[in-house]
Amino acid sequence: MSDLLTSMVAASSGMEAQSSRLRLVSENLANVDTPGFRRKTISFEEVHRQGDARAVATGKIFLSEAELERVYDPAHPMAGEDGFHDGSNVDLMIEIADAREARRTYEANLRMFDQSRGMINGLFDLLRR
Repeated sequence: MSDLLTSMVAASSGMEAQSSRLRLVSENLANVDTPGFRRKTISFEEVHRQGDARAVATGKIFLSEAELERVYDPAHPMAGEDGFHDGSNVDLMIEIADAREARRTYEANLRMFDQSRGMINGLFDLLRR
C-alpha cells in the first residue's frame, strides 16, 4: 500500500509542476507581441516527500537571454529615431511545442495517479470481503 501512495505523491507533484509550466507557456504566448518581453522558463527539482517518495517541484523562473527581435515600425511609440524598437524573444513554435509536451506529461501523470487510485480501491474491495 505504501508504494501505491508513493506513486500517487509522485504523480500529483508531476501534475503540479506541469501545470506551472503550462502557466508560463501561456504567459509567453500572451506576450508574444509585447515589446521588450523576454521568454520565461521554469526549472524542475527532485524533492523527497513522505519518507522515500520522490517528487518533482518547480524551481526558479528564468528569463531568456536570447536577443530581442528588432522590429521596424516608425509609427510605434517606442521606436527610436531609426524606426526600430525591441520586440519580444518569444518563438511561437517553441511555445506550442512546450505546451504540447507539458500537456502530455500532465496527462501521463494523471493516468498514473488514476491507476494507483484504482489499485488502492481494488485492494480495499478485497479487504472488505
